Formats: sequence, C-alpha cells, structure tokens
Amino acid sequence: MLQDKVVVVSGVGPGLGRAVAVGAARAGADVVLAARSGTVLAEVAAEVEQAGRKAVVIPTDITDPAAAARLVQSTVDTFGRVDVLVNNAFAVPPLVPVAELDPAAVHAELDTDVFGAMRLTQLFADQLAATGGSIVMISSIAARLSRPGFGAYKLTKSALIALAQTLATELGPRGVRVNVVVPGSIWAAPLQQYYDYLANERGMTIEQVYDETAATLDLRRLPEAEEVANAVLFLASGLASAITGQCLDVNSGEYHH
Repeated sequence: MLQDKVVVVSGVGPGLGRAVAVGAARAGADVVLAARSGTVLAEVAAEVEQAGRKAVVIPTDITDPAAAARLVQSTVDTFGRVDVLVNNAFAVPPLVPVAELDPAAVHAELDTDVFGAMRLTQLFADQLAATGGSIVMISSIAARLSRPGFGAYKLTKSALIALAQTLATELGPRGVRVNVVVPGSIWAAPLQQYYDYLANERGMTIEQVYDETAATLDLRRLPEAEEVANAVLFLASGLASAITGQCLDVNSGEYHH
C-alpha cells in the first residue's frame, strides 16, 4: 500500500507507534522514527530494517520548536520527500476530576497532543503538498465518552479531532488529506503493564482483568496494536484517496460512532 513512500511517525513507543512504523515498512515504506526515547527508537528501527526498508532515527521532543524543525530538515535531507505524517505522540494525562485539575498539567498535555501535532503539520505541510501526501492523527475513545477522571484526556483528544478536521479543509486544496484514527483500549505493552498492576491490586490474574473488559466489547476481545495500525496505514494510503476530514474508530465494538 505504501511502496517507496516516506512515512514519518512521531511518538514511537512500544505500542501503537511501533506497530505503525513496522507496518509501514512491511507495506513498502521507508520510515522516519521520532520520539524522546532513544532505546525504543533503536529497537523499532531494527524491526523496520528487518522488513527490508530504511529506518532513520531522529530523537525529537516535538514540544521544542527547534527540535521539530530539525526533524523536518533531517527527513528532507535524507529522503528528499515526505508522503505521510502520523501524529501519534501523546503525554500521559492527569487522571483526576476536572474540578481538581491543575491547569499547568493540562497545558503540558496539550503541548504534546495538540500543539505538537499542529507544529509538525505546519512544518511538513509544504513537503506533503509536493507529494499529495496525507496526515493521520491518533485520537482516543476518550474523546467519545465522558468518564470520571478522564476530563483532561477527553479535552486534548477532542481538540485533536477538531484540529484534524480544520486542517482537512485548509490543506485539501493543496492535495493533502487529513484523517483521524480513534482507538479504544489497545492490547499492547503499555496496557498490559497497567492490567498487570490492576490484577495485583485486585487479587486477580491479568487474564481475568482482560476478560472483564473484553466482555463489554462486541467482539469480546481488545484490538491489537497491529489492527489499529492497519487502520492508520489504510488512511495513509492511496486506498483512501478520496477520504479526508474523517474519523475511523477501531475499538472492537466498545462504542458505535
């Protein structure tokens, strides 16, 4: 689907970011890997290269304008083009009621989730317009639901959807598509670690915690990171050439939109 394309992925970690990067390589793309953690970047780069494609590792804090600019320049210097930008970076939100939120903590999350994505989009816009490229934002089911303690996360992930829809309108005349993938809970390393914590706290096995959650989903299982990544790659590819300004929910039927 992405043969000989250049895909930039921000927020490359052990979960969805890794799955998108490796999936893009298996779909034929060279991949630029951006995140703050050098260790994870090196591991994912090795997987990309095992898939037969080139990986460029650029440690980047996207909240730093100079670092974000270096990411763009390094990408262009290496490949001379950019076809896809996946804005996957996010900050862990403060999980407290809105009435108790520290505004500074929300600002920190917005800096990564929303303003970081906006900054990268602004910097890559000309390159993407030159190739008729596409952008995929990663939101969250938190934007669809109102749950106690998730107010800050809902705020930022909802803002990201609004940003993507506006960018779709503004960049569409330049040939750039902008879409959003809205995952539910993703069965990957970060969630597995959290479920292990819950299991210990509640005197249960991790399988029991999983089954308790899965019982509420139409498919009776949580989506894997690779399944969510497939939705990202679809929207990034020519198969979605007439799709822009849209949200694709991937949640095993947890929520119908």
